[in-house]
Amino acid sequence: MSGAEQQAREAVAALRDAWGTEPDGVWTAPGRVNLIGEHVDYNGGRCLPMALTRVTAAAVRRRDDDRVRLTSTDPDAEPFEGTLADLGPGQVSGWAAYAAGTLWSLQQAGIEVPGLDMAVSSDVPLGAGLSSSASLEAAVALSAAELAGRTDDQQLRHLLIQAAIRAENEVVGAGTGGMDQTVALLAEEGSALLIHTRDFRTEPVQLGLAEAGLELMVIDTRVKHTLADGQYAKRRADCDEAARQLGLEWLSDATPADVERLADPRLQARTRHVVSENQRVDRVVELVRAGRVAEIGPLLDASHASLRDDYEVSAVELDVVVEAARSAGALGARMVGGGFGGSAIALIRSADAAAVDRAVVAACGERGLTEPATLTVTSGPAARRLS
Repeated sequence: MSGAEQQAREAVAALRDAWGTEPDGVWTAPGRVNLIGEHVDYNGGRCLPMALTRVTAAAVRRRDDDRVRLTSTDPDAEPFEGTLADLGPGQVSGWAAYAAGTLWSLQQAGIEVPGLDMAVSSDVPLGAGLSSSASLEAAVALSAAELAGRTDDQQLRHLLIQAAIRAENEVVGAGTGGMDQTVALLAEEGSALLIHTRDFRTEPVQLGLAEAGLELMVIDTRVKHTLADGQYAKRRADCDEAARQLGLEWLSDATPADVERLADPRLQARTRHVVSENQRVDRVVELVRAGRVAEIGPLLDASHASLRDDYEVSAVELDVVVEAARSAGALGARMVGGGFGGSAIALIRSADAAAVDRAVVAACGERGLTEPATLTVTSGPAARRLS
């Protein structure tokens, strides 16, 4: 049984346990890992994420009234009950804000969302920088739209992406830029997705990792983080101010010369990261398309250094596991996600997986840090209806 099928089964069981009802359908949506292109999505830049085979499943039953009932297999997730009028900004908190906020945003976009009973189950690690939130939003959005009678096509999926972004920005209060929701709804199995975030154009990029004898390892530091704790918003505000001072609509249009024009060292550093990270994305895409994926390691290393030093979103746990992975033979490694905890990725030879795993665990043990978890990941499909 696949991971998606297992999560679907658990979501259906949770729906039965909570309300004694059977679903009209089960939808899944993937978490993601971003190969490169971090903290540029809200700056109009380019990023290269891929969907994971780890998913959030939503078992959903349409109701004949305006009630919305949400439950999760996560024991720490409080159930939510309300009406379709109770889902907007300031009305829902906690995990339910991601789901309820998505339903609210769909209504704002003109989709006649019905009352719903919904149970969710996920094997996307929470707070690990693998976008469990967008996974939840995408599963909720696709299920609600289909149960509202909308046809699943590319036009609908682009509408759902924007609705999920709005939910996270306005209801949850996290200023995310849209990379996570885009890959959750548009990914192609076996490929990364090059996203041009100012207009959300996408291009699949076939990775060819297995053919090169390589794997991508995710190293979860198990240090939790949240995007709504203020630090993410501060970085975004820095970028907005730098763009304003430079007279640019998007900070990703800045040049190396523009970096030097900024007088504030902090804004200069933030802009330097955005400029250099976009350049790294372009080079990684060139190498991968040329069949030279084994050569992207130094670009991953440079991305981590930039996120650590210029963007200041790393953490000691991330720095330790990145260095340990490299020392054990990784071709390159970097932190991923919002930062301040969560996960790192390492590009490794398949034969080195066990050695890298041992090295990162040992390095954290020597520093008295929480023992990390590792998993190798492959590229999975976008959100879909399973049953």
